[in-house]
Amino acid sequence: MSKLVVFSLLGGDLNKGFPVVMAQLWHHNQLFKITGSLPAAPQLSELYQRWQLLYKAVHQRLGSNQRIKVHLQDITNISVNDFDEVCQQLQRSINAWLKFESFQNIERQMRTLLNRDDEIRVIIETNIVLLHRLPWQLWDFFEDYPKAELALSNHEYASPQVLQKSPTGKVKILAILGNRVGIDIDKDGSLLRGLTDAQTTFLVEPTRKKLDEQLWNQDWDLLFFAGHSASQTDGENGKIYINQTESLTIPQLKNALKTAITRGLKLAIFNSCDGIGLARNFADLNIPQMIVMREPVPDLVAQEFLKNFLVAFAGGNTLYLAMREARERLQGLENDFPCASWLPVICQNLTTVPTTWQELRDNFDNTKFMMDAVPRKRKIATPKSKLWTVLFSTFLVTISTLGLRYLGVFENIELQTFDQMLRQRPQEDADSRVTVVEITEKDIQSRQETTVGLKSISDSTLAKLLNKLQKYQPRVLGLDIYRDFVDPPNKLKPIQLSPELSKDNVVVVCKSRDSEYDPQGVKPPKEVPVERQGFSDAVNDSDGIFRRQILAMPQDQDTSSRCETPYSLSFQLAAGYLFSENIQSNLNEDYVQFGSKVFKRLKPGHSGGYQEGVKLGGFQILVNYRDANYQKVSLEDVLSGKLNPNLFKDRVVLIGVTANTISDMWSTPYSAAQQNYQAIPGVFIQAQMVSQILSAVLDNRPILWVLPFWGDILWICGWSVVGSLFVWRVRSLSEKGSAIFATVVILYGVCAIALFTQGLWIPFIPSAFAVVTSGIAVLFIQDRRDSMTRQSLVK
Repeated sequence: MSKLVVFSLLGGDLNKGFPVVMAQLWHHNQLFKITGSLPAAPQLSELYQRWQLLYKAVHQRLGSNQRIKVHLQDITNISVNDFDEVCQQLQRSINAWLKFESFQNIERQMRTLLNRDDEIRVIIETNIVLLHRLPWQLWDFFEDYPKAELALSNHEYASPQVLQKSPTGKVKILAILGNRVGIDIDKDGSLLRGLTDAQTTFLVEPTRKKLDEQLWNQDWDLLFFAGHSASQTDGENGKIYINQTESLTIPQLKNALKTAITRGLKLAIFNSCDGIGLARNFADLNIPQMIVMREPVPDLVAQEFLKNFLVAFAGGNTLYLAMREARERLQGLENDFPCASWLPVICQNLTTVPTTWQELRDNFDNTKFMMDAVPRKRKIATPKSKLWTVLFSTFLVTISTLGLRYLGVFENIELQTFDQMLRQRPQEDADSRVTVVEITEKDIQSRQETTVGLKSISDSTLAKLLNKLQKYQPRVLGLDIYRDFVDPPNKLKPIQLSPELSKDNVVVVCKSRDSEYDPQGVKPPKEVPVERQGFSDAVNDSDGIFRRQILAMPQDQDTSSRCETPYSLSFQLAAGYLFSENIQSNLNEDYVQFGSKVFKRLKPGHSGGYQEGVKLGGFQILVNYRDANYQKVSLEDVLSGKLNPNLFKDRVVLIGVTANTISDMWSTPYSAAQQNYQAIPGVFIQAQMVSQILSAVLDNRPILWVLPFWGDILWICGWSVVGSLFVWRVRSLSEKGSAIFATVVILYGVCAIALFTQGLWIPFIPSAFAVVTSGIAVLFIQDRRDSMTRQSLVK
């Protein structure tokens, strides 16, 4: 079932504008009315008149056989390229005029009621001749709706009075082949003869008397004319040349034509030139519909149009779909006949439903009032009345999205997107406050000292290292090596480890017990008090990436606990460094504060992209990685003195093993971006974690944080509403898709900027899912609503 859109241009003209433009959309039992306006556009009138002159000149120069005599004045030195430019100007001017904001309001709301696949009859209702002549098919709207076609109508019309007649099973056609001088109309006749379910009577160059008799004495379904025709200069009246000596205006045939219409004439086709005047005259007789050519038409164009139209129309297409197909197929001739597809147009009586070939053949009465398709107690709906359906669908999509997120459906892809955004940040310089002393595989192999426990370096070597480093005056020394063992006694050791570990600026590492992975834990060296201990406990996400830093966590209170400190190694090192800056730490249940800088914890349950089932125990924050290499020196370089002392002075110095034989390797968000996937040693993870605290406190580097649970809900809901409203308001299906895509791109940009500048991790994936799903839901609801409307006619 097709939809009808009528644009009524009231109370104005192109020079003054149209203060009132009313758009009415009929769809079964509903009528939608939208009002707007159009500005003055005097340039359109001037541009059309120039186009019309050039059109006739170009066709005369190309040698087209016109079905009208063309008299040219003031046209010289015209080229096809000049004409093409004017054509493009006219098309641009029409679309620019129709993009006036007040008219755009009509178009936007109208498009919300239409689907791309709808068959749409668009009727321009006006009494202004020039507006009837404009090629409205150039409006971008018709590009977006492939089953939409244009028709013209006057403001005044009435329903024809039609007598009932008996079916004949044939379409009765009266074909008038008029004055043929200089043109070929025999092809038109042969096309009509090829119709198998039609009964065609031909009048070849008839007299007025003969034509009058046929109109009076027979019942006709379709009237066809081919030959010369013309409209007067003002376009108000037209005439046809029925033979080489006689021409007739429609008023001269008024009584005979009115009788033919009363007896069932439903369609007139004037396959001749300049038919706007004929159409306006015929409209006064209330003929249901007719087809005319706006301008002079070449023979071949007229013949091709008739052939394609008859094939489509008699083949079962509606009048409007057959017209669009036949008109668009003329574009293939435009190399030789410019603007051929601009010429044909339907003129429609708004009180009648367009006929079909089957109805013509079976004498079905389709002349009932168009408005009768709308019940007398008409429910008038506006686009605004449908807003609640959009909001309701948005609510359902939001609830569904939140439910899926709560269940962890989006977690992995949220984390991966978070990593991608981190990697897209500008590269930063390494933190000059942190230096790493790495114990490499070469260092271990080159020293054949006997140790127990984990493979590392001996107490003697470690003591030498610590002694050497203390001479360079580091602010804090962090020992990221487990020392829960004692080397065998060796009286030859010149330096003992215990005195070196007892220094106030040395922090050692231990590991808490873990019932699942490590039920024993790792004790710290016994010489070091708990105040200078830090645990190294860490947790990977489900995809094996290390993203969360544990700053503090409660330990077992029983005496068998192997790691008693409640603070992490990175926390202790950062706190020790900042203490020298007179910045104290304050640990609360929900945040850690260093001076004025606050680190908020990831709360258990649901926090950012982490959902139910993820361990968020203790005080955890996100690691704000630097994509940079920290200053590092080897054990051998330190012991040999081959280094710059400034690498250690007043810095945090971390000592750790980087040998591949020690299983202390971790994956970061940057690992996947490397050409060869590469995990990094744990000591560099400790450096990252220390650095992020120092940089946030001393350099105002952003701290990564997340919205509270209710904030995520509002964010996702807000974008779901944005996505659905964009789709609801924009025009065609392609524009709706573009709106969804653009919204997702903007959303990604907002999330990335928030992360880069403020450290805020906003939920992108669930929000993008809500945008896309809301848009699809609105499309589905609009389509479903139309389907239900078709089934809910008031009987």
